[in-house]
Amino acid sequence: MSVTSLELRSEITPAGRLRLSLEERQVADPGPDEIVVRVEAAPINPADLPELLGPADVATLTSEETADRPVTTAVVPQRLLPLAAARVGKSLAVGLEGAGVVIGAGANAQHLLGKVVSSGAGRMFTQYRRLPASEVAPFPDGVTAEQGASAYVNPLTALGMLSTMRREGHSALVHTAAASNLGQMLNKLCIADGVEVVNVVRRTEQAEILGAIGATHIVNSSDPDFRNQLRAAIAETGATLAFDAVGGGPLCGQILAAMEAALVAKSPPRGPYGSPVHKQVYIYGRLDLSATTTPPSVGMAWGVGGWLLPYHLMRIGPEETHRLRERVAHEITTTFASTYTSEISLAEALDPEVIRRYHRVATGEKYLLRPHPD
Repeated sequence: MSVTSLELRSEITPAGRLRLSLEERQVADPGPDEIVVRVEAAPINPADLPELLGPADVATLTSEETADRPVTTAVVPQRLLPLAAARVGKSLAVGLEGAGVVIGAGANAQHLLGKVVSSGAGRMFTQYRRLPASEVAPFPDGVTAEQGASAYVNPLTALGMLSTMRREGHSALVHTAAASNLGQMLNKLCIADGVEVVNVVRRTEQAEILGAIGATHIVNSSDPDFRNQLRAAIAETGATLAFDAVGGGPLCGQILAAMEAALVAKSPPRGPYGSPVHKQVYIYGRLDLSATTTPPSVGMAWGVGGWLLPYHLMRIGPEETHRLRERVAHEITTTFASTYTSEISLAEALDPEVIRRYHRVATGEKYLLRPHPD
């Protein structure tokens, strides 16, 4: 049942230009433990942008050829080209996750035929995808591909944050850029699991989004008394772990300093080195590309590190990962539900103006790719 698939590809040329195109490829028959999925919906996540666009300057985007097969290019500044050195000259099939219907299955995967499944195996900005059956998660009857499209990146990241919290002995956490789609999922999950989370936002309307879903600890980094708000919320929740999507600038240090102040106020230390309780911030995003700074008021028991979902899943192993994915599948229309502001075709995903819109990564805006014209 070989089929022809149209897929979105991204390449950075040696001359320093990003090239986005749509290319046809043959999808071979599935092996005994494989399936073929007709991809019907795939979200464009912030995590897709580094592979899709690299360090290209989106202000220089231009598109040529026909509306059905556009080729879009942009300039990669020479100073940023070294960041893409490993992929220069390589055409990459992109798209971290998506969902669709199984239209072909090998001898050992016949039970999946006709099922709506999701996958986070990559290369999902395509019409058809051949995959190992072990790389997909089937949904209960009645769940659509649109509902299941965002079943990997954000739900498993939210579950991974709670998994990390429990494995490392913390009881509450802080989350920045908290009104994002991920942040809203995390709050629903924490409410369901009885975990307190301190939400850091930048605007009043973001606080209102979280308040509407039941979040109780919300602080606004734009308020003049932000640091006092942060310290009070951390003192109330006892949070000693944070996940930071901002990365650069002073926010990471401000969180650690607020944790230290709350701990010292609760139990004054005997020596000059501050509280012995370990405080940890994990940077999992880089909305701010400047250096991460920490003040001396953080004490001497703290850490700042990186956190990435695939690495976490490797740490916890396939059995626990499977349990997390089963929970996502059964709560995809409730706890882990996603909404989309725009649906776009493969060709529209290459339109310069559309690219600039989804490149903004604005709160409340999420784009869903529909690979098939129907």
